[in-house]
Amino acid sequence: MQGAMLTVADIETRLRAAASVLPGRQAQMVMEPRPRGETHPPSQERVDGRTSGSRRAAALLLVYPEPVEAHVLLTVRAMTLPQHAGQVSLPGGAVADGETAQAGALREAYEEVGVDPSQLQVVAPLSTVHITVSRFRVEPFVAVADTPLTFRPDPREVGRLLEVPVSELLDPARVHVTHWLLHGRDCDIPYFDLGGEIVWGATAMILAEFVQLLKK
Repeated sequence: MQGAMLTVADIETRLRAAASVLPGRQAQMVMEPRPRGETHPPSQERVDGRTSGSRRAAALLLVYPEPVEAHVLLTVRAMTLPQHAGQVSLPGGAVADGETAQAGALREAYEEVGVDPSQLQVVAPLSTVHITVSRFRVEPFVAVADTPLTFRPDPREVGRLLEVPVSELLDPARVHVTHWLLHGRDCDIPYFDLGGEIVWGATAMILAEFVQLLKK
């Protein structure tokens, strides 16, 4: 059954009501890759990796009308990038020295897809996601725009854009599980099927928490 159509105002209202207590790991692990046959939650050690060596990053989950129904913006990373090339992600990147995570998320969205921060209102932070492979700890933020946006993707970082209706995220039929060899282990990989792309890993985990907050 497809999810209900929501406006940006609907989403902002739901997030402000629900985001004071984030579901965190309970929501994230629904979309977290894990070795096949493993049913218990992954250990924090495996999730965090080497926490002492991790780097701060930030991401922006951007919600906007297109033209009325709320959409979220995802990017397909350029194939020339040294990390996570070709994967679907949220606009984001490393947080600069002396910069807050929220400021970093807004700056990265401007640099990657050309969205002026003055057009956006940050509604809520989401729970940090730890990426063991690249040793990033990603702090996501949800921001909303009241009017449709024009994007200017930087081809050095973005292969193409995915503009996804929030109703698709809310549709359980969009969630699947595949099996890959990941870091030498046979793993179950939960993913969203969005715009013909497999959206998995950290991006899917962030989206899973967003979806759970909207369903509260």
